[in-house]
Amino acid sequence: MPDVDAPVGAAVATPPSAPVLGVSAGSPDSAEGELDVRAVADLIDGRWRERRRASRDLALDPAFHRLPDQSVAEHRARVLEQLHLILDRGDVLRGFPREVGGGGDPGGNLAGFEELFLGDPSIQIKGGVQWGLFGSAVQHLGVPEQHARWLPGIMSLEVPGCFAMTEVGHGSDVASIATTATYDPQTEEFVLHTPFAAARKEYIGNAALHGLAAVVFAQLVTKGRNHGVHALYVPLRERGEDGELRFLPGIGGRDDGPKGGLNGIDNGQLWFDHVRVPRENLLRRYGDVAPDGTYSSPIASKGRRFFTMLGTLVQGRVSLGGAAVGVSKAALSIAVRYGDERRQFTGADENREVTLLDYQRHQRRLLPLLARTYAAGFAQLGLLQRFHEVFSGEHDDDESRQDLETLAAALKPTTTWLAMETLQESREACGGAGFMAENRLVTWRQDFDVYTTFEGDNNVLLQLVGKRLLTDYGKAMGKIDVAGAARFVAARAGDLALHRTPLRRAAQSVVDSGSAARSAGHLRDPDVQRELLEDRVETMVAAIAGALREVKDASPEEATEVFNAHQDELIATAKAHAELLLWEAFTAALPTVPEGTTREVLTWLRDLYGLERIERNLAWYLINGRLTAQRARVVTGYINRLLTRLRPHAVDLVDAFGYTDAHLRAPIASGAERERQEEAASHLRRRRALPERVAAG
Repeated sequence: MPDVDAPVGAAVATPPSAPVLGVSAGSPDSAEGELDVRAVADLIDGRWRERRRASRDLALDPAFHRLPDQSVAEHRARVLEQLHLILDRGDVLRGFPREVGGGGDPGGNLAGFEELFLGDPSIQIKGGVQWGLFGSAVQHLGVPEQHARWLPGIMSLEVPGCFAMTEVGHGSDVASIATTATYDPQTEEFVLHTPFAAARKEYIGNAALHGLAAVVFAQLVTKGRNHGVHALYVPLRERGEDGELRFLPGIGGRDDGPKGGLNGIDNGQLWFDHVRVPRENLLRRYGDVAPDGTYSSPIASKGRRFFTMLGTLVQGRVSLGGAAVGVSKAALSIAVRYGDERRQFTGADENREVTLLDYQRHQRRLLPLLARTYAAGFAQLGLLQRFHEVFSGEHDDDESRQDLETLAAALKPTTTWLAMETLQESREACGGAGFMAENRLVTWRQDFDVYTTFEGDNNVLLQLVGKRLLTDYGKAMGKIDVAGAARFVAARAGDLALHRTPLRRAAQSVVDSGSAARSAGHLRDPDVQRELLEDRVETMVAAIAGALREVKDASPEEATEVFNAHQDELIATAKAHAELLLWEAFTAALPTVPEGTTREVLTWLRDLYGLERIERNLAWYLINGRLTAQRARVVTGYINRLLTRLRPHAVDLVDAFGYTDAHLRAPIASGAERERQEEAASHLRRRRALPERVAAG
């Protein structure tokens, strides 16, 4: 274990000649006045702020804390007990319909869910399995009669359950799962069967111990025809006379055992050996089977039916992305507060050490992540609003659902990867102290690691986003007549030719006239930032579309080969699109803040987000002629200037997240740490004040 007092952050072997301090009040680069923390808190917590804060405050109750040194068995039992405690508080059922005892508030429900990681992420995910997956599948795929039959037991936790979709052999490829549900008209039952080991349901929450029933996804076969993936409500276990839970006949399973994190959840495998399930247990909102085996559906297309069914389950992606934003906020709250207190090496004043956050490198580590977390937070609020509009029925149509699914598929990878990067950088920025379990960064990282593959692998989701971008591009091109298409192609060719020759770059250089300030002013313009971020997406989409258009009449083998050759570009394009969405969400939030210091600071933070994303991709902008080398150099210089401007407001910006010492429970982010650092500083001053003792000859 490294020494907790080992050098951290930007510390070097010898002290710097002068401290790299934040600007003083009255500097041209500093905002006058203070940040309105309360106003920013209301803005970043959004429409359901009171619900969010009430859920956040559950972490103040020790009953919801994760206990150190628990065994896996003890952890699982405690988390199940904690779900019952949450249920007793009455707020976790807001997302269910009012007619079955819910609150009819899907947006408020997810806003509260996003904060549950503060107690223990295992609580969040086990609750998500029970009510967000198992319960929501019954709600959204079933019909009212089935709601009345099964939802009360699910909502009350009388029937802990599983969401049995993923299989060992197909993972994210749900359409290809191998479990079958074959209808037998003689008995009016489905025969549920796992044909081989790779078809076993895997990583299923509640499967190892607690699950009494499951929503099982299988290929529905009637009269010799496969109608695609459907869901059935399947009892799994019954309690014996000795009180022990046992699988029902024909059902098998195994415990996945300890995992890399989230060990409060009993994940396991499930499999079925010709298990008979009543016809009435088919969740039949989108597909039904008559007693004689005749299949019917309100959606004729098998493919569209499949995507419609899966689209109703989008709330998992929405809520996981929100939780990832939350843990990024919490990690930065710890790291920024610690960096504002922890001192290391003396600077201009030999009697006073420099705080870590005054070093430029430390600012570079944390403040761009802070800007990205704010941007992600605003984007998540927009996603949550769209989710609520669709699932409350305010704007529920095919186009709205498709837009929601695409947005969720773009943001969930963005926010979960951000969480992993933020947790790791925050851990390192806190040195050895960050590696101590009591400061929570390492345990959060263990638990949140799997969020990147929950509810769809991130790369698979981004590929879906990329395909939607290509589809929209194709539709836009299809609306242009022949003459218009010719003009578009000519203009595009001219644009590319101009960007790829020295002409545009020379013109930029003339405008800059050697002035870094003029270049910085150009980059500070939000229209310029938008143009640079947007142009990158549009250019990448057009390039891939052009390559695929060349093989539109080719054989399936050749077309597949060309698509695979551009898969990495497609995913990179989807990432760039997500970055633009975050920038737009941040920019849209700024006018809602009254003019003054607070808006100015948030504008700087937005600029930092946009320019850091451009800096991260400077090679692309240079290769494609979007920036000159001179202006590219200015990007980095202006980012460093923004860091200096934001430094005095860093603690206020994390305080606005609403996580107090009691919420975080991280000693290095507490008042006790501040006292410890002051003691260390006092010791240094006393030591430097002692006269040197010279030994007598």
